[in-house]
Amino acid sequence: MFHTVLVANRGEIAIRVTNTLSRMGIRSVAVYTDADADARHVAEADEAVRVGGYLSIEDIVAAARTTGAQAVHPGYGFLAENAAFARACADAGIVFVGPPPAAIEAMGDKIRAKQTVSAAGVPVVPGRTELGMSDEDLVAAAAEVGYPVLVKPSAGGGGKGMRRVEAPADLPAALESARREARGSFGDDTLLVERFVASPRHIEIQVLADGHGSVIHLGERECSLQRRHQKIIEEAPSPLLDAEARARMGASAAAAARAVGYTGAGTVEFIVSTDRPDEFFFMEMNTRLQVEHPVTEMVTGIDLVEQQIRVAAGESLGIGQSDVELTGHAVEARVYAEDPARGFLPTGGRVLAITEPSHELVRVDSALREGTVVGSDYDPMLAKVIAWGTDRSSALRSLSSALGETAVLGVGTNVAFLRALLSDVDVVAGRLDTGLVERKLDALVAADVPDVVFAAAALDELTNLQPTGAVVDPWDLAGGWRLGGPVATPFKLVCGDREETVRVTGTPAAASVVVGAGEPVAASARRDRGRLTVTFGGRTTTFLRARDGATLWLATGGRTWSVDEHSLLESSATAAAGGGPVTSPMPGTVLVVKAAAGDVVAAGAPLVVVEAMKMEHTVTAPVDGVVTELHVRAGQQVALNQPLAVVTPQEEQ
Repeated sequence: MFHTVLVANRGEIAIRVTNTLSRMGIRSVAVYTDADADARHVAEADEAVRVGGYLSIEDIVAAARTTGAQAVHPGYGFLAENAAFARACADAGIVFVGPPPAAIEAMGDKIRAKQTVSAAGVPVVPGRTELGMSDEDLVAAAAEVGYPVLVKPSAGGGGKGMRRVEAPADLPAALESARREARGSFGDDTLLVERFVASPRHIEIQVLADGHGSVIHLGERECSLQRRHQKIIEEAPSPLLDAEARARMGASAAAAARAVGYTGAGTVEFIVSTDRPDEFFFMEMNTRLQVEHPVTEMVTGIDLVEQQIRVAAGESLGIGQSDVELTGHAVEARVYAEDPARGFLPTGGRVLAITEPSHELVRVDSALREGTVVGSDYDPMLAKVIAWGTDRSSALRSLSSALGETAVLGVGTNVAFLRALLSDVDVVAGRLDTGLVERKLDALVAADVPDVVFAAAALDELTNLQPTGAVVDPWDLAGGWRLGGPVATPFKLVCGDREETVRVTGTPAAASVVVGAGEPVAASARRDRGRLTVTFGGRTTTFLRARDGATLWLATGGRTWSVDEHSLLESSATAAAGGGPVTSPMPGTVLVVKAAAGDVVAAGAPLVVVEAMKMEHTVTAPVDGVVTELHVRAGQQVALNQPLAVVTPQEEQ
């Protein structure tokens, strides 16, 4: 067995691997960039080495050599499915904890993968998978397959570069965007076209294989709840499959692994029609640990990272197929730094405060701590919350409750959206498909800001204005002492799309609060160790609280709000005829500038493409008009709401 293993990754997966190494008595080595010098994965490893980047094969191999690491665990993402990295490790006499380079190459190329598994008798999705197809070839292929179709990069995975195309007129733009994203994510813009399966469900099989000829599967995971072709909630087992279907899909997955001489832990992904659960098609094989691997661990009791390490060290699997038993049900939710109400655009910021659930049947894989800076350089996933139950309904309830205790102040997250999704009637009933989130998004993100949030923010600010000391001068009181009695203190507050003037009379301990045009409500507030407890209209709510300048962050019950205080002298910002500045919807990098100053554009015309956390967003013209100003260039970093261009309606010229 190895005595030292280097973990070539960051964040929650680096910590998760380090935890298993520690339990096995193996020394762990972390790598980090300058931006991650103070990160948790660095502090929790036995040793840490600075590298120029997580994609630098030369730096990581050198770090392994310097620290005496006998093996490298790549986690997922970055170099996990890079055959060149696996070969570089072998050339340096270091064991790569993963499959052979040939297996990575065979399954990393979707075209080659489909041809390989098809030859092994595994069913594949109908489509065209020839190498080197031009845009013209892809247009012809789509016509043959029939719309709607899926355009997919041959390299990589995770939904990057994948486009669903409904009509021929939409295909050219989809091909341009897909090639650009595939080239940027994988260094390869080869595309293929597949038939879009109606009402599809995404079901994957976890496999384990050793170097002595044993291949087993550990059952399936249901991964149909997705946004932008990326998973949000995963569970094991699937509510769709019975034991017979599980056995058939498991056998196909094992056949796919054998076809490429696979070793270690891997995942074979299938697409299944809701209407035909007996019909499944191979999509791809991920030659690495999956983000959602904890649900399999919770229902099987098998530590997949430990199995990876043991197989890489040359050991045989200590379990056979008959030893695999699924007990209970597990569900995982991915906590992302994103805003579901704005099309899941990435957010960011510095973590001011954090709470995470701590229960026997709940697992949290996280790298967050106070002070962590969430930027736009890496994937927006912050943490995973996983719950186990004796059955599916109890697991869902447990996960929802755990998310209710999860809060990250300072960074916008999707926690409230996740809880809404878990309570959806179709999700509860197990009626899932990959289009569910898109169909129900408006209902899932609809959430008004309650009056108590505005009252809490006003009372918190009033607390800041209270004089301290043994003697209080009445002239220093926030309400302003008057002969005629107390005067209300007004606060102009903005939270989400709602803006209110809140008037508070009295003190934080005993106040009357008027929110907007509402009636006076008796209220009080008390701060204690990062919490703000507010009684408003007879109901008491305790918020997790943190302040960043003029912004107050509050969280309770899985919902988080950021409330900004503005001067009462400020005028409301108004857009002139819908034109004016066009701003960046997220912090990121300008990929493409598609317009120039002086161009006449129609409403909806693409102006700038911004990328952040592996997500592209096309910023369009808000009205018909002229691009009178253009402030950015390709490659430039931009901040949230930074002006990109100005479009002036033609009648104003």
